Amino acid sequence: MSRIEKTFQELHRRREKALVGFVTAGDPDPARSESIVAAMCEAGVDLLELGVPFSDPTADGPVIQRSSSRALRSGMDMEKVMDMTRGLRAVTSVPVVLFSYYNPILAYGAERFYEDAVAAGADGVLVVDLPPEESDEMTGRWPGNALDLIRLVAPTTPPHRMEAIVRKASGFLYLVSMTGVTGRSGLDLEEVSAVAASLKAVTSLPVCVGFGISTPEQATAVTAMADGVVVGSAFERLIEAHMEDPQLPGIVARSVRSLKDALRAAPEGREG
Repeated sequence: MSRIEKTFQELHRRREKALVGFVTAGDPDPARSESIVAAMCEAGVDLLELGVPFSDPTADGPVIQRSSSRALRSGMDMEKVMDMTRGLRAVTSVPVVLFSYYNPILAYGAERFYEDAVAAGADGVLVVDLPPEESDEMTGRWPGNALDLIRLVAPTTPPHRMEAIVRKASGFLYLVSMTGVTGRSGLDLEEVSAVAASLKAVTSLPVCVGFGISTPEQATAVTAMADGVVVGSAFERLIEAHMEDPQLPGIVARSVRSLKDALRAAPEGREG
């Protein structure tokens, strides 16, 4: 059983929903990024999505685009992402998902990526621009199945397409709450609920909702219909706003605690 599966089982036992936290590895620089992600894990994220910086992050809004640019300027690359993952694994048991576009993995080498990610202690990978029909190019070079392959599902995905996606997924499913890029506002809870219900009808994997979630109130509302929430742009906004503050890791950690406290305090008895 993977660390991700164990985490969701334990959360289910506690009748608690998951907080999945995303930040770009190396933002605002490698040293402070390491402190930030360690603080996030200590503060209560249930899973950490560690973003591999990329020069053309087409699915991301301006906030995460700028975070990738800062990380790349600071010298962050795939090897350093692996080093950061290895360092995290030495201090926390929180599952780590490497969030990447396909280009950095292709350049690094699919087999090498798998071997180094597993050796570093990563638990899963989410490749935002690699659809199931084309993913064999990557996974066919993997010498094992120790990495969970997290899949994205869009709000416009029809049920038959959902079935095709979940057949090649493991760990959990990332349900995008709206069309467009990360960091947008305008969360439509009724629409999210309908899409989440359709997705959960074709899979037993946990479903986590992301895009447009930044407050404890939004997180609590979304988890009434899902197994967890993914928060990313809200954390990156804090990093951007407080880059010169020596208390930056603590500032991000306080936001994590606020979100996680809201999820713990949410009404019991809900089924995602």
